[in-house]
Amino acid sequence: MWAPRPRQLCLGFLLLCVLSGISFFLYLHDIFQNGLGLSALCRDRHLRASPVAILCLPGTPLGANTSSCPQHPTSLSGTWTIHPDGRFGNQMGQYATLLALAQLNGRRAFILPAMHAALAPVFRITLPVLASEVDSRTPWRELKLHDWMSEEYSHLKDPFLKLSGFPCSWTFFHHLREQIRSEFTLHDHLQEEAQGFLRELRLDYAGSRPRTFVGVHVRRGDYVWVMPWRWKGVIGDRAYLQQAMDWFRAQHEDPIFVVTSNGMKWCRENIDTSKGDVVFAGDGQEDIPGKDFALLTQCNHTIMTIGTFGFWAAYLAGGDTIYLANFTSPDSEFLKIFKPEAAFLPEWVGINADLSAL
Repeated sequence: MWAPRPRQLCLGFLLLCVLSGISFFLYLHDIFQNGLGLSALCRDRHLRASPVAILCLPGTPLGANTSSCPQHPTSLSGTWTIHPDGRFGNQMGQYATLLALAQLNGRRAFILPAMHAALAPVFRITLPVLASEVDSRTPWRELKLHDWMSEEYSHLKDPFLKLSGFPCSWTFFHHLREQIRSEFTLHDHLQEEAQGFLRELRLDYAGSRPRTFVGVHVRRGDYVWVMPWRWKGVIGDRAYLQQAMDWFRAQHEDPIFVVTSNGMKWCRENIDTSKGDVVFAGDGQEDIPGKDFALLTQCNHTIMTIGTFGFWAAYLAGGDTIYLANFTSPDSEFLKIFKPEAAFLPEWVGINADLSAL
């Protein structure tokens, strides 16, 4: 039986090593060509390159003429994200603030899976998603934001920063308004459903088509007790809504008021419908907010009471906005975390709340 000589064994082993090396190189090239699913984290906290995993979850649109996740400009570095907290409007504010502050500071912005799950079913958002396992291993510095833009937020040096809080102020992102509006573009089916509903509306007293659509959002729910008992404040009442609708009736021809709320029973019992120009359209499902929000944004103008849901509806709809002003007592603790001048756009029209019930 033939037995290989030591020289032949050595040559065979060297050939095997060369072939294995080539195979491994091609494997690595294929991985980097198509994108890493998970990058190893470097322990150097001063490293500027971002150790992230990007997940293209369902609902995340791809970049134009690409087949991969949207790419950040090469001039950006680091990894910034924000802790998703609160309801739909809160997370819209967090998303917009993260995007704006990251761009301002030359950092790459990523959202966490929970925020993607809340916003992607409604909007064509484009920020990539940070994998949970990478989030848990990243050496974050955490920063809680207050609800208005400050100079200090323009000079943040941290490469790995996780923001938190409930920012929802135009002072963070208004300079990027068109980009923000693009991020919060409705999916086609929601927009088409809302527009189809509005096209069918008629003014009861004449049977004619309305010329102006005014979205009305009445925030109730937990605010019914939170505002008076915790914050020494009120929410929009019957008198406020009547004043706001009368303002639009005086300013615009043939308006119709499209009412949404998380308290539709109260709305039906307290909003005057005698003029035939009010329709109760909302379903009030806070866990599935897309329908109500789409209706509001497709209107020409907005009446809001309080809350971030109404703010974002007004911000995206454009047009005239009436809001409830001075809705807390002057000594309310709420005014330590909320600046009205940073919450409502200067061109919006405020109607003072009736605080007599306090």
